[in-house]
Parts: sequence; structure tokens; C-alpha cells
Amino acid sequence: MGGHSGSGLVELLQQVSKALHRRTAEELEGIRLKPFLALAHVRERGSVSQQELESVLMIDANSVVLYLNELEAAGYSVRRRDPADRRRHLVEITPAGRAAVERAEKGRAKIEDEVLAALSPEERETLRKLLRRVLDGVLAAVPDAAKA
Repeated sequence: MGGHSGSGLVELLQQVSKALHRRTAEELEGIRLKPFLALAHVRERGSVSQQELESVLMIDANSVVLYLNELEAAGYSVRRRDPADRRRHLVEITPAGRAAVERAEKGRAKIEDEVLAALSPEERETLRKLLRRVLDGVLAAVPDAAKA
């Protein structure tokens, strides 16, 4: 197990997170991780509010605005007033944004394959399910964890 056998789970998760963050900065084809995650969510949903992105990305409103500014400047998304509520903005993906997400997903898959190379496909799926349960539990126990 190398030099990490005595580490607690929190420390291991933090180390994996840092390693992944460094890798994603290099491999996502010119788009940073959080803007990529926002754009991928918008692609899946079609049109989303900025508030929904705050919740999904687990970040504050100011950060969402900064990421959306970055995505709009790159031509990957647009914000439009919600016709049902003129105070709200809806975020939509552009064709260039769809292409950027596809490129970034290939980079993400490469990173996952490299980082998880020691795991079988079944172990990868088990890890994914366990991490999803942990995240769901954290979010249920601490509703404001989404903004942390």
C-alpha cells in the first residue's frame, strides 16, 4: 500500500482529490474542472437556472457567475432572462460548448483510466456507488454542505 497505509479515510480522499485536481487542470482540453462540470450539467438539462448550478456544483452564487462569465467569453454558453420570471437567468449551452464538453469528457475518461488503473471495472463501479452514497449522506446531513 505504499506510504499511505496509516492514513485515515479523510486524508486519503483529500490526497486523491488533490491529485485529480492537478491532473484535470492539465487534461481537460482548455476548460477548467468547475466550468466543465457546469457546462456538462447544462448540456444534460438543456436550460438551467444559475441557482440550480450553485446547488449542483456546491458553490456560492459569486463563483457561479465567475464560471458563467468564463464560459460565455469562450462562446460555450449564453444566459437569457427566464420568460416566466424576469429576475432569473437561464443558462444554455452553445454548439461550441457541446464540442468543448465532448473534448473534456475524453480527457476526463483518460484521467479516470490512469488514476483507477489498479481497479477492475467492477471495483470502479463499486467505488462510484460508495462515493455517491457518501456524498448523498453528507448532503442530507448538512444541507449547507453544498455551499462549502
